[in-house]
Amino acid sequence: MMLEMQVEPDKAIDCRQIDRDWAFAAFDARDRSLDGQFVGAVKTTGIYCKPSCPARRPLRENVEFFWTAEQARSAGYRACMRCKPDEVGRDRAAVATALKLIEESEDGLSLEDLAAAVDYAPHHFHRLFKRDTGLTPAAYARSLRARRATAALDGNGSVTEAIYEAGYSGPSRFYANTKGHLGMTPSAWKNGGAGVTIRWAVVDTMLGKMLLAATEKGICRLSFDEDERELIRRFPNAEIVAGGAALETLVKGAIDAIERPAQMPDLPLDIAGTAFQQAIWNELRRIPAGETRTYADIAAAVGKPKAVRAAGSANGANNVAVLIPCHRVIRTDGSLGGYAYGLDRKEKLLNAERKSA
Repeated sequence: MMLEMQVEPDKAIDCRQIDRDWAFAAFDARDRSLDGQFVGAVKTTGIYCKPSCPARRPLRENVEFFWTAEQARSAGYRACMRCKPDEVGRDRAAVATALKLIEESEDGLSLEDLAAAVDYAPHHFHRLFKRDTGLTPAAYARSLRARRATAALDGNGSVTEAIYEAGYSGPSRFYANTKGHLGMTPSAWKNGGAGVTIRWAVVDTMLGKMLLAATEKGICRLSFDEDERELIRRFPNAEIVAGGAALETLVKGAIDAIERPAQMPDLPLDIAGTAFQQAIWNELRRIPAGETRTYADIAAAVGKPKAVRAAGSANGANNVAVLIPCHRVIRTDGSLGGYAYGLDRKEKLLNAERKSA
């Protein structure tokens, strides 16, 4: 269970102002997303711990809470040797430093180089980095380059210039690393889908008219109340082709995903997004049918507990409704929140999933 912060954690607030119910629930749930936000101090042992400490939980009446480790030490407590709460700030600072190094590097940095730069063992830092960002250092660097290449390809320069500007050593490396991220060749991306064939179909579902469009690599759009005009707007130079036997399996799989979610097949997708968007979309696909998460849950799950609004924006940037189940995300108060294709559809999807779960 992920819990949403109710008070600014970085202010020097007296410990009596901490909501004990909220803090103990986070402590009892071992909520890793709140590590570094506060500590729990155990009166019977004289030790303070971070919320995710794996140690056995004490009785509620034997725990008090402090916003900072310094406050706990001033009250006479010492740091837990098992969860090492004083190292949380150091861990996050190390990840922040590594992110900056990756962004500034022209030639790329190995895991060993990054770990040495922040004074951690490689295997330990690999785990910390993925916990905080949702990606490995190598995957983050690849996504960063792909994002820069996408931005450069939207400019006025040549494809070759865009490749080098994005930080790739040459075209071959670019094509290898962006395969499955840009979804089409750089020239096609830059020229509105030139040279790419996109097949589409509009079919009836329990949610109304569904548009499904796919390249040879996978589904690039699944939406409602749209037709080929939307594809022409997005890819004015692509060859937009109606129907075809190649779409039959994908259409059937998409209908199953809507009407029989428990039998949802693993359909190929051809989508692109930033590193953060990809992390959010991956997390959405981990939500079991019949269950929901809050925007705060999703942000925390990718290591960015304060990026709730950004998680919402990534939700909204999803181009393949249902298959990346952004409809399974609701507000903290339990209300449905928004949905690009109407709240009635969102409610129908969730009800169908609960019945099939």
